[in-house]
Amino acid sequence: MDNIAGQKSTLTWVVHISVAALVVLWMFPTVGLFVSSFRTTDQISTGGWWKALFPAEQNLTIRAAAPDTQVNIDGMFVIEGTLFEEGFDASVSSWGISSRDINAFVPGEAAELRRGGTITVDAAGNYRMENTEEFSGSRGQRVFVTATTPPEFTLDNYNKILFSGSPSENMGTAFVSTLTVTIPATIIPILIAAFAAYALAWMEFPGRPLLIAFVVGLLVVPLQLALIPLLKLHLGIGIGKGYLGVWLAHTGFGLPLAIYLLRNYMVGLPRDIIENARVDGATDFQIFTKIILPLSFPALASFAIFQFLWTWNDLLVAKVFLIDATGQTTVMTNRIVEMLGTRGGNWEILATAGFVSMAVPLLVFFAMQKYLVRGLLAGSVK
Repeated sequence: MDNIAGQKSTLTWVVHISVAALVVLWMFPTVGLFVSSFRTTDQISTGGWWKALFPAEQNLTIRAAAPDTQVNIDGMFVIEGTLFEEGFDASVSSWGISSRDINAFVPGEAAELRRGGTITVDAAGNYRMENTEEFSGSRGQRVFVTATTPPEFTLDNYNKILFSGSPSENMGTAFVSTLTVTIPATIIPILIAAFAAYALAWMEFPGRPLLIAFVVGLLVVPLQLALIPLLKLHLGIGIGKGYLGVWLAHTGFGLPLAIYLLRNYMVGLPRDIIENARVDGATDFQIFTKIILPLSFPALASFAIFQFLWTWNDLLVAKVFLIDATGQTTVMTNRIVEMLGTRGGNWEILATAGFVSMAVPLLVFFAMQKYLVRGLLAGSVK
């Protein structure tokens, strides 16, 4: 009965529900990181990102005005003010003057100060300190407040991450450095692999099957196995640690997959088109540039997505081949690792840095994802 026309089988619904669940699970941390990147430190400390749109209760420590602001009113020394900054909308639910009991009083109650006098705090955060004797000291009274605050979002995190500090410390410099690494490291292997894939697919020469087997074998070579020998080679030929070295490293590590993927796609192209072009007098280069490349665009785009995402998110290769003491060529992944050490408690800064690092790969993936499946399935079905 499941196969009646116009009805979907139970297995189809199971597949759809499973895919939807996987999409939700994949989007859950991404949305959380995005929301957290706009929250303040106090907002993040009060609860998870799913509470960002609702009022939150926070414990705040605020100092009242210093004694030098007191005035004498009818023989009473008075200090008045508000605990919150202008524009900060909050409602005080309880307060205290000792860290041992921060909820000792409710709004409107008066508390006895240790050095004499009283202090009263209302629900809006306005306070009044009174004493028959003059207040002394250089700092104001510390007040612990439990207040309900409305949702708060800010762009200060992005301003701090992208533009604040020296160029060698902010994410803006690392963003440019990552683009400098990623774009050439994506284009160079595509250019080389396209020529190699065409030769392995349509050109006859001795040893071609062995060469194809060798390329397939390189797919299983561990990246870590080649790092140190390759670094010694770079140092030996004089290119050292810099952009050129990291471009060549990414090119070498990405070529086997690129050649394998493009060759499988090109083999599946109609033979009649290529043979007709040769009969008309077209050279291999003309066939490659005017026929093969346009028809192979889905495979090229598919590999470009993989190579771009892998290069953008890479840390290991950048650590080995792109060391810069000044920080001018540090990539974003390495900058985030550094922030974990210097800003481990600033979750809003780390969330913003993480989302900035994710933004470009997400744009690239969604812009070119329609070519991904077409390129991956190329050559699998005749």
